[in-house]
Amino acid sequence: MRVLLVEDDEHVADALTAALRQYGHDIVTAPRAAEALANLDGCELVLLDLGLPDLDGVEVCKRMRSRSAVPIIVLTARADEIDKVLGLQAGADDYVIKPYSVHELRARMEAVLRRTCRCGVGSHDHDSSCTPEQRDLINVGPLSLDLRSRSVTLNGKPLQLTRKEFELLAMLAEEPGAVHTREDIISRVWDENWFGSTRTLDVHIGTLRRKLGSYDWIETQRGVGFRLGSPSAL
Repeated sequence: MRVLLVEDDEHVADALTAALRQYGHDIVTAPRAAEALANLDGCELVLLDLGLPDLDGVEVCKRMRSRSAVPIIVLTARADEIDKVLGLQAGADDYVIKPYSVHELRARMEAVLRRTCRCGVGSHDHDSSCTPEQRDLINVGPLSLDLRSRSVTLNGKPLQLTRKEFELLAMLAEEPGAVHTREDIISRVWDENWFGSTRTLDVHIGTLRRKLGSYDWIETQRGVGFRLGSPSAL
């Protein structure tokens, strides 16, 4: 996997690069925000330190997210709750506080890749014969999702979705008509270790239905889960 490591501390970057290369990863290092943004294309995961010399890491995260759906894991010494909230709101998929072990980091990398991927939420085993543009687009009838820009249009008109709404819709759109269990959705869109109420899923489903303009777009399979409606039935 090609990983972009954004870290201005040379000793930390060298040690982490050596450790991750032992597991077969191709590491691209960037000590500054400008280099990180310039090297974003082609990377499959970003490890982002927030304390960069030329631009705050939260802003870097926002700019990366505006350009790409690539998974981003923040690695930082900022342990306050507000910093974590700001990082996640900026588009980070996980937030790891220093110090951490390489084993923990690898586990978090694997967990994030199970949940999000630029070629479809939750799966990185995509068809390599597709062009990047094709892999980044999902079309279901008049509904179109661009995974790179994280944008959605319906009948050519843009829909304003939150991050979780987009990820939920993208997961359902991967296999239109296939039923996804509530547990699978929570695990992939939220977290496999989610301990909160599953009521949050119902709230997001309800909001998506309103934004899509029809209850039929997302069908409920009672006692099982949800699926994206068939375009022919809409």
